[in-house]
Amino acid sequence: MDILLGLLTLPLYALVLWPLVVASRRVLGVRIGAVRALCAAGFGWLVAGGIAQAFPVSLLHNGGAALGLLIPLAGSAFLATLIFLFVAEMAMPSGSSVLGRLRSVRARLSRTRRYSQISRIAIKHGLGRYLAGRREPGLAPGRHAKLARSLRRALEEGGVTFVKLGQLLSTRADLLPPVFVDELGKLQDQVAPARAEAVWAVLAAELGGSPDDVFAEFDPEPLAAASVAQVYRARLHSGEEVVVKVQRPGVREQADRDIDIVRRVAAALEERADWARSLGVAELADGFAEALAEELDFTIEARNIAAVAATSCPDVALPVVHKGLSTDRVLVMSRLTGKPLETAPPADRKRLARSLLRCLLDQVMIGGVFHADPHPGNLMLLADGRLGLLDFGSVGRLDAGLRGGLQNLVLALDRGDPAALRDGLLEIVDRTDEIDELRLERALGALVARHFGPGRTPGLDLFTGLFRVVADFRLSVPPPVAAVFRALATVEGTLAALDPGFDVVAESRAFAVEKVGAGLRPESLRRTAVNELMALVPVLRRIPRRVDRIGAALEEGRLSVNVRLFSDERDRDVVTGLVHEVLLAFVGAATGLMAVLLLSGSGGPRIATDLTLHQVFGYNLLVISALVGLRLLFVVFRRSGRRSRSSR
Repeated sequence: MDILLGLLTLPLYALVLWPLVVASRRVLGVRIGAVRALCAAGFGWLVAGGIAQAFPVSLLHNGGAALGLLIPLAGSAFLATLIFLFVAEMAMPSGSSVLGRLRSVRARLSRTRRYSQISRIAIKHGLGRYLAGRREPGLAPGRHAKLARSLRRALEEGGVTFVKLGQLLSTRADLLPPVFVDELGKLQDQVAPARAEAVWAVLAAELGGSPDDVFAEFDPEPLAAASVAQVYRARLHSGEEVVVKVQRPGVREQADRDIDIVRRVAAALEERADWARSLGVAELADGFAEALAEELDFTIEARNIAAVAATSCPDVALPVVHKGLSTDRVLVMSRLTGKPLETAPPADRKRLARSLLRCLLDQVMIGGVFHADPHPGNLMLLADGRLGLLDFGSVGRLDAGLRGGLQNLVLALDRGDPAALRDGLLEIVDRTDEIDELRLERALGALVARHFGPGRTPGLDLFTGLFRVVADFRLSVPPPVAAVFRALATVEGTLAALDPGFDVVAESRAFAVEKVGAGLRPESLRRTAVNELMALVPVLRRIPRRVDRIGAALEEGRLSVNVRLFSDERDRDVVTGLVHEVLLAFVGAATGLMAVLLLSGSGGPRIATDLTLHQVFGYNLLVISALVGLRLLFVVFRRSGRRSRSSR
């Protein structure tokens, strides 16, 4: 019977609480779930009941006094309801499930443990102060070398993500001193093979069956094991020899967690340290996250191989991807069989070096998609005398504008023209508004005179000098262009091992004159001019009609210019929100000040022994001020929360 009575009274309780639910939704201006709103309203009435019990019984039996206190009591209930909802929204925003919040808590705990581990590694290697945004001024050259070694060892101990981050930083000679670039260039991601059972499970899940069923033959012993993937030898049922690249189990989850930490640390460093802002560490972190996400998706690597293969390099062979057997975690490619590059006959080395360099330059300057890591381990000498190019997880891409800028830069270097060199450089870097172009031209002129003067043969230290100029003028090199210089620096080491006497700069200049300069020949210029004119014909045909319309409108006095302020709805929303917040702040401050003045005074008709009419008004205004302030806080915190979630 008691249970039935309780069930019958539930609708009555809900009816009593519902006005508070509706009012709280209206004041906060957000959609709140019914269960959460009813719980908040119940909490509000409990608080109001507790406040009412604190008043003397005689005061509540006084009709005038009780009526005067009705608004403060109801306002207290309302205020407690809003506080409950405010805290609940901060702890668990509307729309998030309990299961989702539990997963979020687990993810945060996992990230905290990983961050603690990374912090211990940094402190162990003497890098703890740099995580806090502090740096040691005036380091001696020997200290620079020691710091670079400590950084490399810490990154190696941090695991796959931080090794990849160090390899990316080793390409940014425009940002880091040479000692750091050289030290980080030693980072290797060779690791012990993963457990065979775990790799077998990945293969079975991705291929839809056991490797013994999918392949005619599968060698369980890996040919190579790196931090991201392992490579195995296999044979298809057709008899073709292939290699199978399998992503290491758990590497994607670890990379996602570490990337989140890298981004958070980079954002914190930019807020705290000037040196971090000058290096643009947040932008570096974003670029690294995108590059690593691409490297972990093998379907992107398959597309990279197809894009690079579209560039004509007859002397360099690439593997062919079997798309039907490839997924985002497994890549099946034709196997290139050959010997290490150092076994090439001395008579063929100059030819092979020229083929490799011209192929890379063709990919960069003409195709726009290039292999970004052509070190000797990614190359082999095939039986037919060609080179085989492997591992397309690291690939650079250049749009037409950057390719044009690089072409102009190379041609300007060949001519020794400082003005053209300045223009080409400004086409491929992110320039600042306050750059002194005349001073930049003089610095580039000094660079050209130093390397192209009489009796001088330019070497790759020319690019080191160019990077020094870029750093001196605080020009930012975009990541795609940095990848080009990284690839050139890597291939220079490969060419030095293949043919120590090979002149990289001379061969690059010859390529520029032959390939890029071909576009400046009369027949090419004529073809380009014709194409541009054909593209302009529709525009030229519309010009007379538009000029006639403008002239007629001007003659009849109908010509006008419309300028609309805040035509974008987003701009209007921002201004409206700001005005709304300012008005709320003004109303809250005004009512709060009036409440303080009324409560501090002793004037006004006396309703009870210890209560005046002015004090009743003061209590009412105090509740209104608190409600308005809480509403303002809720709006501000909710907007900042949406902004932080969208930035992540």
